Amino acid sequence: MRGGTAKLLTLLRPATGEVRAKAVTHATNAVLHPWLQAELTAVLDALPSVAIPEDERPPLARWATWLGHEPRDPLPPLRLLLIWDNLAGHHSWAIVRWLLHHGVMPLYTPLSGSWLNLAESIQRTIVRRALDGQHPQSQDELITWLDDTVAGWNAHPTPFTWHGKRYERRQRARQRRLGGSPAAQPILHAIAA
Repeated sequence: MRGGTAKLLTLLRPATGEVRAKAVTHATNAVLHPWLQAELTAVLDALPSVAIPEDERPPLARWATWLGHEPRDPLPPLRLLLIWDNLAGHHSWAIVRWLLHHGVMPLYTPLSGSWLNLAESIQRTIVRRALDGQHPQSQDELITWLDDTVAGWNAHPTPFTWHGKRYERRQRARQRRLGGSPAAQPILHAIAA
């Protein structure tokens, strides 16, 4: 019996694997934006302050690198990059202005490119772990399971690493599946003469 659905608002820090997430019944801008502002404020408060002038900062830590030009209005030092989906609500001037005035540069995944957003991947992992072998009987139960799973994940988070151990395991498994197939041969040989 289905008692409703739940959405998982998610922020992921790939370097540490830390997840900030909250299960909710609706994910409208009226719910998402205040949650995002509160979470980003906590993240920014935990970061060290920036005292280096803009022109002396490394290129990737400058507004002009990401904007493509010098900012028209004075902005605080760039402190954080936020990568999120290219949804209309994410382009709302109210939230974009808030981000810019707090030193956060929003970067958008291309249309049909949500797979580039690592938060989508961690959401699938959390949902799979929360529901593994269980069938929630109510929306509240589902939300509790999701929140508990996030807390469990954060107890021992897994940092994201390009071509890390998981990638290597998948490559080895692929080689085993292909076995002696010419597709698995590292050196090209003529199959037919």
